[in-house]
Amino acid sequence: MSATAEAALSGSGRVRPLPAIRQTATMAWRSLVSIKHNPLELIDFSITPIMFVFLFTYVFGGQMAGSPKAYLQYALAGIIVQNALFTTMYTAMSLNSDLTKGVFDRLRSLPIARAAPLLGRIAADLCKQLWAMLLMIGLGLILGFRVTNGFGGFLQALLLLLVFAAAVSWTAVLIGMLAGDAEKVQVFAFTLIFPITFTSSAFVRVETMPGWLQAWVDVNPVTHLADAFRGLLVGGAVAGPVLWSLAWAAGIAAVFVPIALRVYRARA
Repeated sequence: MSATAEAALSGSGRVRPLPAIRQTATMAWRSLVSIKHNPLELIDFSITPIMFVFLFTYVFGGQMAGSPKAYLQYALAGIIVQNALFTTMYTAMSLNSDLTKGVFDRLRSLPIARAAPLLGRIAADLCKQLWAMLLMIGLGLILGFRVTNGFGGFLQALLLLLVFAAAVSWTAVLIGMLAGDAEKVQVFAFTLIFPITFTSSAFVRVETMPGWLQAWVDVNPVTHLADAFRGLLVGGAVAGPVLWSLAWAAGIAAVFVPIALRVYRARA
């Protein structure tokens, strides 16, 4: 072990906070640099978002709002939210792959914080999330979408979605560690995320749904997040949806972070 590594470790074998942060950043950079050698990894975060925007705009636009452009102004926020939730499952699949292939075992043998590989993975995937969000908004602008709430609202919308995605990533961490293989992670994604995104205000207005379904839609976290993201981009009521979105993010993190870390340490 190098002198630097030895200095970073306390007597109890724990890594001090500042070295741990640097090690987490290094692990995140490791994940991002891998894109240079494997560009297909970034394609996963690009092709699906582009496909979602085109399909929802031109397949459903005329029926839902009279024209693709009018529907895009409403639905783009929901499309981006749905993609963000699906993209968190890449964290689960990547983590599951690293665990089953022994990558994490090799990383944990290094004199670094035990959680650095895990936190680095989450941080890198959030950077890829940001790429996908900007890509979808850029494509939306080309197709006729307009941000009418100013640059400040645009930045707040991105930050809110990243915070929510970071919280949901911990559910992905837990799934990735518990699932037997990557295929089971995908099954879970479609089983859970598809229903909660489509039974929300992401793609259609709540008042068009049956009354019994509206009761669920009104408390669905995806509804609050889509409404908040839409409001921050194009205007409308945002205070309530933003507060509810942050409350859901805090609740998800409070439940899943301790559980995920406990399972992770048990496997360490």
